[in-house]
Amino acid sequence: MSDVRVHNFSISLDGFATGAGQSADAPFGHAGERLHEWMFTTRFWHEMGGGREGGTGADHAFAAMHSAGIGAEIMGAGKFGPPGWQDDPDYKGAWGPNPPFHTPVFVLTHRPRPSIEMEGGTTYHFLDASPAEALKKAREAADGKDVRLGGGATMIRDFVAEGLVDHMHLVQVPIVLGRGVRIWDGLEAIEDVYDIEAVSTPSGVTHLTFTAKRR
Repeated sequence: MSDVRVHNFSISLDGFATGAGQSADAPFGHAGERLHEWMFTTRFWHEMGGGREGGTGADHAFAAMHSAGIGAEIMGAGKFGPPGWQDDPDYKGAWGPNPPFHTPVFVLTHRPRPSIEMEGGTTYHFLDASPAEALKKAREAADGKDVRLGGGATMIRDFVAEGLVDHMHLVQVPIVLGRGVRIWDGLEAIEDVYDIEAVSTPSGVTHLTFTAKRR
């Protein structure tokens, strides 16, 4: 069976994956871009835009695992767009006409709408479904490849709590946000079900990888 993976998911030292006050102009609230600055200097980030600049060190190596073998993505409503996007019937996501996913993407929302086919192989499907139900549909669409969970924190937390995540890569950034949406709430004793490794890099971030223990 295909794996369920999380990649390049940045959190603060106090576990927040986004700040407070999200809006169209501030997708990560008061955190701004501080959670993701580590990625902007990598070759992976520049290659996403068609360039060849950027470093090829450890941060790049972790970041580049993001897309290999992925056949579908699941994301929460908060990643797809800012608060209130459901009220705009013409809204098509935050990534323009050619989103970077290039696979079927399943958006979890309590207000589903018809699927939207974008350029480059991305098709958005909107589901009001439980994690297990959404994963079943995503696995069918992935056709044997892995399924990536794109975020946000609430959605990933729900999938982890139900034992559905095989591999999780979190990037701990040395800032304290104090408020926002946390990844860890309700996930006590996560070390009992995952093998955890930590790798720190010169950029100051720590890459945390969680691999499900096989029973």
